[in-house]
Amino acid sequence: MSDEQNPQALSGMVADYMEDGLLENIVIMFKHDRTLFPMVADLLQDERLRVRMGAVALVEALAEIDPEGVATIADAVAPLLRDASATIRGDAAYAVGLTGTDAHLERVRDLLDDPFADVREIAADATAAISGRHWPISRRNT
Repeated sequence: MSDEQNPQALSGMVADYMEDGLLENIVIMFKHDRTLFPMVADLLQDERLRVRMGAVALVEALAEIDPEGVATIADAVAPLLRDASATIRGDAAYAVGLTGTDAHLERVRDLLDDPFADVREIAADATAAISGRHWPISRRNT
């Protein structure tokens, strides 16, 4: 099975490239292939700090490039909102805040009672971001 057919191998390769600082190339790759968006969940769980930071930067870039298409990132990352690691929960909440829709709000709101203050703060910001993107048009200009 080639790397193109093996999602785990591809995810590992992308993580290695991320660690090597090739974020710009990865953004281009993801921009041209939305089927890669769920891979962000794997990157956010990587043990390497540089990979996790790169994953957050990737989400930020994709949210600007493809605001309608990034909800699949939120779908893939949402299960991480219940991860045992506060760091992963916080990063997931941030990613869902950038990419999520009203359908993700309840899961992010669950973190408003998280034992860790940083996670609670990120969850509050994420909740506000998601809610702000989906106001009825009549409220946007008031």
